[in-house]
Amino acid sequence: VFLSRNFRCDCGNSKFKNLQCKLLPEKGKVNSGNKYNDNFFGLYCTCKRPYPDPEDEIPDEMIQCIVCEDWFHGRHLGTVPPESGDFHEMVCQACMKHCPFLWAYASQLAGKENSIPPLTKVNSLEDEGIVLNVEESKEQKKEIKREGGAEHQKKEEGKQTEQFNEPSTSSGSSRAEVKRAFFSLYASSCEEPVCKLKELQSKQILKKDTATFWPSNWRSKLCTCEECLKMYTELEVQFLTDECDTVLAYENKGTCDQETDRRDPLMDTLNSMNRVQQVELICEYNDLKTELTDYLRRFADEGTVVKREDIQHFFEEFQSRKRRRTNRMQYYCS
Repeated sequence: VFLSRNFRCDCGNSKFKNLQCKLLPEKGKVNSGNKYNDNFFGLYCTCKRPYPDPEDEIPDEMIQCIVCEDWFHGRHLGTVPPESGDFHEMVCQACMKHCPFLWAYASQLAGKENSIPPLTKVNSLEDEGIVLNVEESKEQKKEIKREGGAEHQKKEEGKQTEQFNEPSTSSGSSRAEVKRAFFSLYASSCEEPVCKLKELQSKQILKKDTATFWPSNWRSKLCTCEECLKMYTELEVQFLTDECDTVLAYENKGTCDQETDRRDPLMDTLNSMNRVQQVELICEYNDLKTELTDYLRRFADEGTVVKREDIQHFFEEFQSRKRRRTNRMQYYCS
């Protein structure tokens, strides 16, 4: 389950004075970031029903909104979720109304249902210098078209000739052009960064009363100019620009933690050794296991309790036998 961002337990604060928090003993009196919605009472979605719902016979997957963190039935989002499931995050209807700026990005980044068909630019024959008389015959139209094409070709050849006959610039004018280019680049670098949101808002935007579904990298496309960052703070959605806040990042972190917990210290030690050291360690481990099993079996047969002194005596004897075996070993040079 994707955890709530700002939620902290209330144990140890002013709500539960007699209960001390074992995780954070010196916590504040009240966590103002806690938001107690219907989820804390076991109710979810706009239908305010529990999950699982014993009275709901329709199989439906619940999807979490990454803004309000509430869970919604797929049939209560105002639109049908993508059948392929090719999305990573969802923003519900209410949060899209709370953050209307997201519609500017939705037409570019969200699912196809939020996209706007691009406008197709059609070049007329007049743009090519060709005008047709509709009342004329087909042969006349073809002749006019050929003439127009020939005139267009002559114009292009004339332009190329003019460019070829242009006198070469002097070294002084070349230096002046270089200076102008340099100052132009310097001026452009000093300009304020362009707001991505304003550029998108200048285009046609399609708004619907539905939830939206977003790909994995959509947050990196959000504008981070000063005005937009201020807007995110005012709307309390500044977490949208945090790449570590995504569901995918949370799942990856959980996977890494599980892999760390499952790691065997003995196997890590073996992997850090060469082949000879690995064989020696395994032999020593098997000897220790065999001798310790035989030693403890005597206590089990006699029905006596194993004491600390017994274990200490066993390891002292084991180390002594190990030293004697090592001293008796002979090494030969090949």
